[in-house]
Amino acid sequence: DLRLLNKVLTIFQERKKETMKLIVAALLAGSAAAFAPAQVAKTSTSLNAFEDELGAQPPLGFFDPLGMLTDADQERFDRLRYVELKHGRICQLAFLGQIVTRGGVHLSGSIDQAGHSFDSYPNGIAALFGENAIPTAGLLQIIAFVGFLELGVMKDVTGEAEFPGDFRNGALDF
Repeated sequence: DLRLLNKVLTIFQERKKETMKLIVAALLAGSAAAFAPAQVAKTSTSLNAFEDELGAQPPLGFFDPLGMLTDADQERFDRLRYVELKHGRICQLAFLGQIVTRGGVHLSGSIDQAGHSFDSYPNGIAALFGENAIPTAGLLQIIAFVGFLELGVMKDVTGEAEFPGDFRNGALDF
């Protein structure tokens, strides 16, 4: 019967409108809750000692995901901050070196007594592994030079550092 079908469709459309209104109301309530102030739990840990350090920002505050500073003192914090800055600078220089050599800029001259030029070696990880890699003796020289810089140059030898990572050592004073 056509009247029965029409009545069923009318009921279905009314319920559909009610359902849509309910969905819209739920979405509005959810979006309003997104702007409501959140309760911040007050916790007391040893990390609160570093809440005022550079880099501690809301909402996380001081972030130590590995727990390296649990029960640590200021000296341990300063040492880790110093190492973090040094490694960050090393990474920046490594990235810059990668970009420059990938751009085709190489040192002029020979890298060894056999007459190999700097640009005869590949860029990136291929310079360490593969058939055209830097010889082992050359790689050991690079590692020894980095070790010398770590132990002898890149540190505060004068004792006048103004902040962690201050490497003005009398010879390199920018």
